[in-house]
Amino acid sequence: MPELVIEPRIHDLGGGFEVGRVLPFRKRRMIGPFIFFDRMGPHELPRPVPRELDVRPHPHIGLSTVTYLFDGQITHRDNLGIEQVIFPGDLNWMTAGKGIAHSERFDGMRDRGGSVDGIQAWVALPESHEEDNPAFNHYSASDLPLFSDSGVSGRLIAGRAFGLESPATIHSPLFYADIALQAGASIALPTDYPERAVYVAAGSVEVESVAYPAGQMIVFEAGPAPAVKALEASRLMMLGGEPLGQRHIWWNFVSSRKERIEQAKADWEAGRILLPQLDDQEFIPLPSL
Repeated sequence: MPELVIEPRIHDLGGGFEVGRVLPFRKRRMIGPFIFFDRMGPHELPRPVPRELDVRPHPHIGLSTVTYLFDGQITHRDNLGIEQVIFPGDLNWMTAGKGIAHSERFDGMRDRGGSVDGIQAWVALPESHEEDNPAFNHYSASDLPLFSDSGVSGRLIAGRAFGLESPATIHSPLFYADIALQAGASIALPTDYPERAVYVAAGSVEVESVAYPAGQMIVFEAGPAPAVKALEASRLMMLGGEPLGQRHIWWNFVSSRKERIEQAKADWEAGRILLPQLDDQEFIPLPSL
């Protein structure tokens, strides 16, 4: 049954690009290893798209960024030398490990503008992988398994669920899926994971006779698989996994150790985390939070 409902809070990434931040939340910091969940839109970007709306180079440690678009496109550049455009249905999975820097820009939409929408999640790494070398993996929409049945269709973005397994490289047990429901259709959550949630991306759903509109994240108790029923055509993001234990989060850094975050702050200020080779003319300075 539902344990908690999380409402998004509006957060400006800088330059006026706003997201609906769902995780972390004061009453629930994580869902399995998912420690961060932002809805990036929907936004209608002007033509030309101002560079102020781009996310300039910035660092991460101790996590994987998981970027998935519903609409638009974003160009990723990192200090591994990778440049990758992400389109709707694609998955960008960047593992920061001991430290990486990247940027996210609207280069492909700069001249024409248009709609952009999607989710960026962060997945915390197990302690045994927090200091791994950074890595980047891109999976096109055609790489990710699809399923459909009785008014339900979906794409398994990462992990195992619904009898499928995604090719995405993960570091702990989890699932992450993009689900479309026709009006009146329903789907049950996987039972293999102790922590689970559903984010209502569009439409509205019902769980145990209670309605939930778009924008809300419904967090479920462990146990039986509750059914989520669409009150209208709806789109859901289902997520969950095994908990990793306490994590500290400060700005773009996640770690099981507070002192490691202090080291990451010093590394960024001292330039020990290199900027992306293809995007090294500007960066986001360490904030004074």
